[in-house]
Amino acid sequence: MLFFATACSNETPVKQANEGLHEAPPGMVWIEGGAYTRGATQQGEYPREYPPHRVEVSGFFMDTTEVTNAQYSEFVAATGYITIAERPVDWDEMVKEVPPGTTKPADSLLAPGSLIFSPPAEIVSLDNHFQWWSWKNGVNWKHPEGSDSDISQRMNHSVVHMAYADAKAYCAWKGGRLPTEAEWEYAARGGLEGKRFSWGDEDPLVNPLLANIYQGVFPTENTAEDGFPGTSPVGSFPPNNYGLYDMAGNVWEWCSDLFNQNYYYTIDATKLCRNPAGPGTSYDSRDPYAQKRTIKGGSYLCHVSYCENYRPSARESSSEDTGLPHLGFRCVVMK
Repeated sequence: MLFFATACSNETPVKQANEGLHEAPPGMVWIEGGAYTRGATQQGEYPREYPPHRVEVSGFFMDTTEVTNAQYSEFVAATGYITIAERPVDWDEMVKEVPPGTTKPADSLLAPGSLIFSPPAEIVSLDNHFQWWSWKNGVNWKHPEGSDSDISQRMNHSVVHMAYADAKAYCAWKGGRLPTEAEWEYAARGGLEGKRFSWGDEDPLVNPLLANIYQGVFPTENTAEDGFPGTSPVGSFPPNNYGLYDMAGNVWEWCSDLFNQNYYYTIDATKLCRNPAGPGTSYDSRDPYAQKRTIKGGSYLCHVSYCENYRPSARESSSEDTGLPHLGFRCVVMK
């Protein structure tokens, strides 16, 4: 497949912030705008992270932590919002994102619910993720593992089972929006250039106290050397240089960009890409019929053998209507 480099799509001029202090909204920090190298600069990362290119973003405020169950509860109480996982599945919409000719599932499978992590009993090949994911009715942000679970003891954990619309609605209610992929990666790097992780180059497998990721043998044995087999309370691990917590691990975070695995190849790497808002169309060869958005940061289920995505340059995708037990978000606000 051939790709022709173009100017950065959806590019907007960079507005440089005024010098001086910026009074941040509660729970946010000011991220001064600037330029950085986006994408992987070292060999051996995933193909969708190449080629690296220079990007410049304007300054913005960003949540210091992922949005918590307590914060999302306030939103729901104020607005009556019902998340995607709590609504009956609309087959007429779902059929648009599956291969042509797919048979409609039984009505019982179209009841409200979400995906859960179901580790197999024995070591399996890592080429089929359906071996550790299953659909379960009654799963949503209030009941992360099913109707017999709740969040009463996890109010300071990241809210999960968030579809794209659920995250977007909360950010709008707070007067903000989801970050672009470029903003998210810039913030995650914390001003460090050429480093693999948001804290530098130290391997989190050597020092498990750097991030909430999967230790042990994926997907059958999580030794939880970092102290958490699942989500952790936000802010449990050291922040990066910008004062942002959990920019690596804990839960994946939604970005506003459509996901296209070939997007970076369409960008003219000889020019500075200013405030990119992502590609105009979605494409993921692993799931070509779905409309997908970019997610960043990795999660407590990321393991070096399968998903070393707790690096700033790492980029993954998720269908807009999909909620997962390791997918949340944080908001940004422009000055």
